[in-house]
Amino acid sequence: MGIGSSLGRNITPRMARMAPQLSSHFVHEALRRAIEGVGPLPGAAQGADSVLAKVGGDLERAVHDVIEDHVRYAGVQGFGTNIGGLVTAAVMIPANIAGLTLIQCRLVASIAHLRGYDLTDKRVRNAILACILGEETVTTLVRKRRLPSTPMGIATAPTYDPHLDTVIAAEVASELLTKVAGKRIATTVGRRVPVVGGMVGAGTDAFSSWQIGRYADRELRPRTLR
Repeated sequence: MGIGSSLGRNITPRMARMAPQLSSHFVHEALRRAIEGVGPLPGAAQGADSVLAKVGGDLERAVHDVIEDHVRYAGVQGFGTNIGGLVTAAVMIPANIAGLTLIQCRLVASIAHLRGYDLTDKRVRNAILACILGEETVTTLVRKRRLPSTPMGIATAPTYDPHLDTVIAAEVASELLTKVAGKRIATTVGRRVPVVGGMVGAGTDAFSSWQIGRYADRELRPRTLR
C-alpha cells in the first residue's frame, strides 16, 4: 500500500474532527468576519476604501490592487500553514481552510464594495460566496439547477431567497475541503519536504485567490450606487 493512500486514510478522519465546523455556519461566519473585520484586519469596505484613496479614486486600479494584495495574503498564509510537512499536516490543514476562506471572502467583498454593492444585502453576500466557488463550478451548478444564476444574477435578483444561504454555503464548504485539504495532503505526500510543501501551498493558495479575484472582477459589474 502506498504512502499516499495510507496517509489519506489516517488523516482524513482526524481532519474532519479537527477542522472548524466546516458547514454553512462556518462559511457564513467567515464571510461576516471578512466584511466586518477581525483582529488587526479591517473590514472589506474599509480596506477597499483605503486602497481606493491610495490610487486617487481610480476604481479599476483599486480593484486590481485589491486582488494583488489578497493574492499576497493568501500566499503568506498558504506557506505558513503548509510548512510543517507530513507530521503536522492534520493540524495545519484546518488552519489553512479557515485562513483561506477569510481571505477569499474579504477579496470578493472588497471588489463588490468598490463596484457599488451593499455588503449588508443578503443577496450580495450569497453572490460573494458564489464567486468563491469559481466560474467552472458555478457554471456546472447553474446547469444542474442547483444555483438559480451567476453571482451577478444572484446579487441583483428582484427578491432574496433564504434557501440559497444554505445551498451556496454548503457548496463552498465542500469546495474548500476538497481543494484545500485533498490537494494539500497529496502535495505534501508527493513532496515530503516541509519547506517545499510550504512553497507549493503558497503558490496554490495564491493562484486560486487570483482566479477568484479575476472571476469576481468580471462577474460583479459596476452598480450605480456609488
